[in-house]
Parts: sequence; structure tokens; C-alpha cells
Amino acid sequence: MTTPASSSPLGPDAPARRDAEATKAVIIRAARYLLARHAHADITLKAVAERAGVSAPLIVKYFGNKDALFARIMSFEADADALLDAPLAELGRHMVHHLLTSQAEHGADPIVRIVLAPLHRGQGDILRANFRTQVADRLGRRLEGPDAGVRAELAVGTLLGLGVMYGIARGPHLRGTPIDEITERYAPTVQAFLTPRHLDGEVTHEREE
Repeated sequence: MTTPASSSPLGPDAPARRDAEATKAVIIRAARYLLARHAHADITLKAVAERAGVSAPLIVKYFGNKDALFARIMSFEADADALLDAPLAELGRHMVHHLLTSQAEHGADPIVRIVLAPLHRGQGDILRANFRTQVADRLGRRLEGPDAGVRAELAVGTLLGLGVMYGIARGPHLRGTPIDEITERYAPTVQAFLTPRHLDGEVTHEREE
């Protein structure tokens, strides 16, 4: 006797929900791709739909309208979760490796799109504000010692410089070097802002969030 579909532990609608989430992810990737290359005002839902391989009405169904879709795209919350997902003592290496791997495997890193904020006029202000609060300020709250906010911004700025050279300028020498080697060379520079050594040689500890 066959098992009724409703007996699935995930329920009969689980495959549809998975398909919907996968489609939303494709739409978001397409919108991010276009936002990294065109001004917000010049991007249409039709262009996003063509890039994602879906219909424009489907985007409206899932996100409501263009403004709602791009409000989602202009958030850095999920990106920061991945970028900062390491203990503080290892965070510099993780951040560098994560950025380079994202560039190499996906052709872009969501964090680096902040450098294109001036392209988006008023929407760029939203992008900048989100970046400051969701990435730089969040990192600063993890740091111990003096000038935590400054050191967090220096660490993020140093990382962005690498991202621009690797992913936007596409420096041939940099891109011809293995990611692990670049990471070993560059991570200590980022880490020096995160855990600077005191005069007594001790390393600062991570704050409780």
C-alpha cells in the first residue's frame, strides 16, 4: 500500500516551499548582479526577471515590487553573518578567505558592492547606512580596547581594498596567486586591527555580544 503524501514529515507542501525559496534566491542573486553593474534607477523588474530566468509577475508575487526587492538586496545582515562567522582571534583570516572565495566562486562578494554606492544616488545613502550599522558597527562591538570603532572601520576598509583589487580591478598577479597564499599574506594586516597587541604583549579578548 502506498503511503499518503500527507504522511511526509515535511508535509505535502515542502517541495513547493523548497522550490519557492530556491527561486527567491535566484532572483536575489540576479538583482545583486545588476545592482553591482548599473544604477538602481536604471534597473527594471524585467531585467531582473530575464537575468533570473523567471517572469516579472513572479518577482512581484514573491517580493511585492521593485522597491521591496531592492530593500532586501541593500541589507547586509545575512552577508555579515557569513563574513564575521569566526572567533575573533581567527577572524582576520576568515574574512580574507571568505571574500576571496566568494569572488572566485561567484564572481562577486556581497560586501564589496558598497563601493558602488555613489552609483545609486538616494538609494546609495541607504546602502551606506546599512553597511555602517550592519557590518562596521557590528564588528566594532566585538572588539576590546581603545578606538574599537576606528579599528573596525580600518579592518573593513583594508578588506574592501583587497576586494576591489581582486574582484573589480581584477589584478592579474593577484588573481594568479592561490587564495590560500593571498590569505596568509593579507590576513595578518586585517587581524592587527582586530586584536592589537598591548605594550605588555597580551592580546585583547573578544567582547560578549
